[in-house]
Amino acid sequence: MGADAATWLARIRALDLPPRIRIMNVCGGHERAITLAGLRAALPPGVELIPGPGCPVCVCPEEDVYEAIQLARHEDLVLLAFGDMLRVPVNLPRREIRTLEQARAAGADVRPIASPREAVRIARAEPRRQVVFFAAGFETTMAPVAAMLLEGIPDNLSLLLSGRLTWPAVAMLLDSGRPGFDALVAPGHVSAVMGAEEWGFVVERHGLPVAVAGFTPVSLLAAFYSVLRQWVEGRRFLDNCYREVVHPGGNAAARRQLRTAFEVTDANWRGVGRIQASGFALRPALAAADARRRFPSHADTSRKRVGQMPQGCDCARVVLGQIYPNECRIYGRPCTPRTPVGPCMVSDEGACRIWWSGGVRERRERAAG
Repeated sequence: MGADAATWLARIRALDLPPRIRIMNVCGGHERAITLAGLRAALPPGVELIPGPGCPVCVCPEEDVYEAIQLARHEDLVLLAFGDMLRVPVNLPRREIRTLEQARAAGADVRPIASPREAVRIARAEPRRQVVFFAAGFETTMAPVAAMLLEGIPDNLSLLLSGRLTWPAVAMLLDSGRPGFDALVAPGHVSAVMGAEEWGFVVERHGLPVAVAGFTPVSLLAAFYSVLRQWVEGRRFLDNCYREVVHPGGNAAARRQLRTAFEVTDANWRGVGRIQASGFALRPALAAADARRRFPSHADTSRKRVGQMPQGCDCARVVLGQIYPNECRIYGRPCTPRTPVGPCMVSDEGACRIWWSGGVRERRERAAG
């Protein structure tokens, strides 16, 4: 792939494209690169780039965030979470504590971390305190969490686990019969761990073009060209446009660690509902590290319901690629990165936050069709 961005764009423009073709990306990093590089404006007008379920912060179940907040407030412990999780709101009145960040301001010992190794370091530095790591993320995050567990963790460290697999959400969309996209650009980092082959079902079962992409405009344009050419020529296959990082079979060591530490279970996705075989759970051999067993339950089963987004928030529809971010009813009014209402405006991988940071300030009505 020695071509530059201009060459890939010229190749795309030379294709005999249909009046409309929709390409979904399943990665917040892809969406950020697409938006900041202005790729939507550079492509032919009939090519639509649709952000999909690529933000783990956005789909983390509300009941898990709620439980983390209650643990931090009502137990004598240190609560650790990746930085974006601290600002994710739950559905409570504004006068109540709605985020981990607010719990911290109210006196709870809540600390942002950037990696599982930090959790181990903090637990070892404070051996007399209980430390809970609220671990939310997709496969690329769960792999180092699994490695941390298998290397051995201090006795005072436990996990509030909220890990998810990426591909089942795409499978759910395709199985619905109305997926809302005609081709898929698959996530590079997830494929580096799990293998590009994980996305073969999109071609084999649903007959849609697929290409794995990296995170530069050149890699993304190469993937767009691949799926568009597949569509035009009537051929369907899985193309790896990120060969420098994604290898056959993925990362064998990381996959082995994921299998050893976790079992795959049905899991809830915020605003979406339960998706089969889409969650990670600790295996019985690691049950001692489960914060849900170590501490009294602060779960609220009434929070386990479909439609867990705040009133007026359309984050779930954005995550599923049913609307663009600025078609949400509260985009920019009142939902902004400074005052996020829904999780898609919180994370750097959330499509709403990315679009706002990319300069999209105007809300628009959903076009018919």
